[in-house]
Amino acid sequence: MNAKFSAAVAALALGMPSIAPAQQLMPSEIVGADSAVAPYEYASPPAIADQFVIDDPSCDVGCTEQLSCSDSCCEKAILCGLIKQSDHCFDSFISPMTNPVFFEDPRQLTEVRGIFLNHKVPLAAGGGDIQVYAAQARARITDRLSIIATKDGYAVSQNPVIADGWADVAAGLKYTIYSDAETQRLLSGGLTYEIPAGTPRTRQGNGDGEFHLFLTGGAQVLGYGHVISGSGFRLPADSSEESQMWYWSNHFDYQVVQKWYFLTEYNWYHWMSSGNNDFAPGIEGGDLFNFGSTGVAGNDIVTGAIGAKYKPNRHVEIGVAWELPLTERRDVLENRLTVDAILRY
Repeated sequence: MNAKFSAAVAALALGMPSIAPAQQLMPSEIVGADSAVAPYEYASPPAIADQFVIDDPSCDVGCTEQLSCSDSCCEKAILCGLIKQSDHCFDSFISPMTNPVFFEDPRQLTEVRGIFLNHKVPLAAGGGDIQVYAAQARARITDRLSIIATKDGYAVSQNPVIADGWADVAAGLKYTIYSDAETQRLLSGGLTYEIPAGTPRTRQGNGDGEFHLFLTGGAQVLGYGHVISGSGFRLPADSSEESQMWYWSNHFDYQVVQKWYFLTEYNWYHWMSSGNNDFAPGIEGGDLFNFGSTGVAGNDIVTGAIGAKYKPNRHVEIGVAWELPLTERRDVLENRLTVDAILRY
């Protein structure tokens, strides 16, 4: 059993107060292999935290309440307190991999996420590969609200109709609607706006921008597993230049051994209305592009992916996923390799 935890239990048994720095007692801490808890298990948030009274000298005022997931007085913050730590009540979760621009993690996080995509285009759409180098950022500003920057980056293309260039930029807000750390379930919603600031020859920068409305939720299942499901609408400001789309993305992961997760994901894309552009009639750009093509209303594409993530601690995630269309319709996706690395505060 962990020596510090053993000492705390002994102190409680003798009726003595136990005082420890807040960062040593964060809820949902990964339990080591030498613990009495199962090797791959995350301690239940209230089980450890609620037993201690904390006095953290780094706070402006001492904490006299029992430490819990909602307590913020002992949280470390940056930029003069404007940006808070990630919500560590759900540390056993991992973030989704595919549909990276729109499939949002339901947790409130402060992090930077680097993304690499190798996207193969079908021969019917010109063939070739497109490599995308991108970064996302999230900043938790209250217990329930965070700022999210979900799209940017640079594309290097071997496709004859999509050239090298910069992607559009998207940012917005995410709000937690429901959160229960004891049952490990939560639901969030949000809004982003995509600024048409990208390179036109990369099939970016068209139209007057695009709004994204979404809901995303997650739950712990089967002991060491998690499900995350997100759905949203891409609503262009100029529906003649860009198409409207509805998506539904689903993620399942299972912690197979300590620090390692297996994952599988499925994405459904449904085009609600077409644009007026004849660049690629009947073909749309999936999650990365919005051609505003004619003749796409009513089209559906389903993709599936398998992958794995390595999570050595609550601050780092490294993942890889391989994605393929599961429907006969492919549009611009033959297959895709996604690699990401997350640094989380």
